[in-house]
Amino acid sequence: MNADDFFELLSTARSVRRYSPEPVPDADLAKILYAASRAPSGTNRQPFRFIVLRDGPRARRARRLLGESFRRGWARKAEEEGWNRGSAADPDSPKSRVNRAIQHYVDHFERIPAVIIACYVRYRELTHSEGASVFPACQNLFLMARALGYGACYSGWHNAVADELREILEIPANVELSLTITIGKPLGRHGPLRRRPIRDTVFDDGWEQGAEWISDPPGARLSKRRS
Repeated sequence: MNADDFFELLSTARSVRRYSPEPVPDADLAKILYAASRAPSGTNRQPFRFIVLRDGPRARRARRLLGESFRRGWARKAEEEGWNRGSAADPDSPKSRVNRAIQHYVDHFERIPAVIIACYVRYRELTHSEGASVFPACQNLFLMARALGYGACYSGWHNAVADELREILEIPANVELSLTITIGKPLGRHGPLRRRPIRDTVFDDGWEQGAEWISDPPGARLSKRRS
């Protein structure tokens, strides 16, 4: 893969929430997780761990628990943030499309081919930067899944049932449940992504100091500015 191919991969690696029920073969899952294991971490301690939930007896219990938590989490978020109101009435609006995608995601959660709990083995007191030693591994996983033709999505709605998950999966007390990642063949297509203009997010020599040397490439799809 040359730099242009990799740029295209990055530009089309959107969060995928609709999956085919087709299983993820062991060989592909192994490549995806190997890529995750190559990520950098603080002083190379490699404190990330991944629990794969597919068809085992404990996995089925955990997936049911997660599905219930995800449905409650989305119902609460949709109500609090008005995802069912305003422009959501227009079925072609971005808000409506996101609303439908997430509703499909939570409604079919137990059917997602592979669910992965990304964990962090704590070796010191809680710090503001500990995510730097687990989230790069998650992004490696995300991008390798895209490279193999799969879709993935991150979520934190497992937090509401973290204690129950610990019990089902026998996760030690010093291990944090950092992220839930779902993987499967997408029902639909990848990308392109829609993001804020690059000059909204990159500053030069100080906060909100415009970086005149950077601009969005031709054809970039831009989202509306939001606070």
